[in-house]
Amino acid sequence: MAFEQLSLLPADPLLALIGAYRDDPRPFKLDLGVGVFRDAAGGTPMMRAVKKAEERLLATQDSKSYLGPEGDAGFVAALAPLVLADAVPAERLAGIQTPGGTGALRLGAELLARAGVSRIWIATPSWPNHAPIFAAAGLTPEAFDAFDVASQTLDGTALLAALDKAAPGDAVLLHGCCHNPTGIDPDAALWAEIAERVEARGLVPLVDLAYQGLGDGWDADAAGARTVLARCRHGLLAYSCDKNFALYRERTGALWTVAPDAEASAILYSNLLALARANWSMPPDHGAAAARIVLEDAALAAEWRAELDAMRERLVTLRQGVSVLGTIGSIDLAPIAGGKGMFATLPLTRSQVAWLREHHAIYMAASGRINIAGFSEASIGRFGEALKALVEAQVG
Repeated sequence: MAFEQLSLLPADPLLALIGAYRDDPRPFKLDLGVGVFRDAAGGTPMMRAVKKAEERLLATQDSKSYLGPEGDAGFVAALAPLVLADAVPAERLAGIQTPGGTGALRLGAELLARAGVSRIWIATPSWPNHAPIFAAAGLTPEAFDAFDVASQTLDGTALLAALDKAAPGDAVLLHGCCHNPTGIDPDAALWAEIAERVEARGLVPLVDLAYQGLGDGWDADAAGARTVLARCRHGLLAYSCDKNFALYRERTGALWTVAPDAEASAILYSNLLALARANWSMPPDHGAAAARIVLEDAALAAEWRAELDAMRERLVTLRQGVSVLGTIGSIDLAPIAGGKGMFATLPLTRSQVAWLREHHAIYMAASGRINIAGFSEASIGRFGEALKALVEAQVG
């Protein structure tokens, strides 16, 4: 049989890490691996505004009938102006709901492939699932180095040089804000240069905006995406509500396309619907419906934004706390304060990451990526002591 040609694949590293942490009986264990926001008590609670929206949805929703491959059109329409403001005229914009940001990325990749795009440029390190998603859709990921993990800096010159090497019609992946896994974002000047290169080279930007509101604030976090998409002829924006609405398991996202005019936009929209129909037919509605209710109600929207601001402020405080640890051996933690959002990547080897897990019950990705939200104020000091012990043990 054909199935006999298949071989056993290794478990996804992050999923394996989740299982290992769950099974660890040590009471002082620290989870810095899973990419979810945590409050001071270590939980990932539902947002109050979203909970109220769900209660309203339960009381008023009178049907579970299909919505169609476009999903909750009201959700997409309410979110678009908040995300893009006036960067792109409405007639050039088309969007549909997707199963999370991952679904948006896959749908965007398939649209690129259908349009004849064969290659997408990715600055590394990037979210580990980016390249597999694009490759599965038929694109060739072209990786290039642009981040210095040791110094926690982005090499803008290398990024722009890669864009200069890209051929017209190539796609380029851009993290909209709160870069995963480094937390290092372009500044306004570099975003302007990226936009200029994308336009001049005839590239297609695919902006992955998964953490809006958790970096510098709502509009600031979308500024880069707006700058680039305002100048491009064609572009894509993959969006996730997992983090900023705390809708992780509801898989709530959207994909927008940017086209030269209304006629071209209608063509792209029809292709989005066809691709979505072939992939998941109809996206799940509950999370999108709850988010729509929040966005359409001024009081709920204000409460949600206040909660989101509190989440962002917690991340800023934790980053500052980690940065105060200073330099431990060759690990300089001071730049962590300048990062954005939930993630940072430390210059650790796989052996060092494994040693920290074995001897101090500190769990993180093998790459050295840590989830800043996994810390509590109390655990930061213990983390610093564990790094000191690592240095003293001379683990390579």
